[in-house]
Amino acid sequence: MQSASIQENEKTASGGDDDQRGWWFSDVQARSFNAQQECESSLGLEESIETVKTAVKDLGPFDGILGFSQGAALVAMLCALQEQKLEADFNFRFAVLVAGFRSACSQHRRFYEAPAITIPSLHVFGQDDRVIPEEMSRDLLPAFDGAQILIHPGGHFVPAASSHRQTYQDFLKKF
Repeated sequence: MQSASIQENEKTASGGDDDQRGWWFSDVQARSFNAQQECESSLGLEESIETVKTAVKDLGPFDGILGFSQGAALVAMLCALQEQKLEADFNFRFAVLVAGFRSACSQHRRFYEAPAITIPSLHVFGQDDRVIPEEMSRDLLPAFDGAQILIHPGGHFVPAASSHRQTYQDFLKKF
């Protein structure tokens, strides 16, 4: 039942079924995504990595990278590829991950088994997030060495109150 409600929240958060987009699908047959769905393989991750590589080549260089929700999960994977020196095009000096999480897809375990990611990171998550519960965001923290954390009392959104903005500014001033 919880899984169904999370899928509904994801649909609502993304604007409905017709507007669904993602970096990969956890359910290859249904071409859908659920952050809590365990799966053996995913569909679309390699194409998404190639899309980011192309953007970096064509539009970069970029000092940092920011991702929200599934995009933050992707950012963690991109940082792992950079840390492992598997992608020469990635040279991010920092990462901001909002409502990030570890992928539950066994095909993605390789991103979390390497040594901790040393790229400075700011992890932002809401205590009342019903799409990506706080525990899921906390589970991603050990993958990063020295992760900075911003916890807000809200749900599945990028917080922007003045105190939150100050945290972002303080983090970004380092770069």
